[in-house]
Amino acid sequence: MARSAAVALAPGVWRIPTAGRALVNSYALVADDGSVTLVDCGVKRAPARIVRGLAAIGKRPADVTRIVLTHAHPDHVGGAAEVARRTGAPLALHAADVPYAEAGRAAPGDPTVGGARLFARLSSGRFPAFEVAQLLADGDLLDVGGGLRVVHTPGHSPGHVSLLHEPTRVLITGDALFNVAGVRWPVKAFCADFRMTQRTAHVLGELEYDVAAFTHGPEITDRARERIRSFLGRLSRG
Repeated sequence: MARSAAVALAPGVWRIPTAGRALVNSYALVADDGSVTLVDCGVKRAPARIVRGLAAIGKRPADVTRIVLTHAHPDHVGGAAEVARRTGAPLALHAADVPYAEAGRAAPGDPTVGGARLFARLSSGRFPAFEVAQLLADGDLLDVGGGLRVVHTPGHSPGHVSLLHEPTRVLITGDALFNVAGVRWPVKAFCADFRMTQRTAHVLGELEYDVAAFTHGPEITDRARERIRSFLGRLSRG
């Protein structure tokens, strides 16, 4: 099967694979005026894939007016500095992750989890530093295609956010949850606080949405909310 440069999820909402068919994803949200908001920028080599994805939906880098980042990990912000350079668009990130963006390094891993210290020492924890123009906070409603709700879901990183596009009822989970061989938790060693990740993800079961879109893995379009709630319910049942 040919790899798609962009996958339509809802009117004006597109998934742009930046590694594999859905291993790492960015998103493009197109407003009525034709402007584009990007969500996440993939690894350092991802900008070319993002530009191809934009072209597939009839857009150019100059159409991008805002870049929203779910968190400051290298597979999500590795290309942020370059995409910002190509588009001229400002970068938005939750305040708690700004120090890591400015340092060009992910937050330390959970010290209670094996492998976290190794991750912290690896060069894969680094990325080109960048300046954040807009600070995100829980509950913010961004003027993006009718309203993009910021949902703070810390744990994977201190400032990790998920995003709900209210008009189309598309939820972008970020790394609060993966959909790789089924819905699952993110890799423990890559979380700043894995237990917090599990605690805060419960809010994703309380939101209203029809499509669950993941930054790792393909979207769920059939009974998305019910399937997320079923997964989260396993934690509460022990």
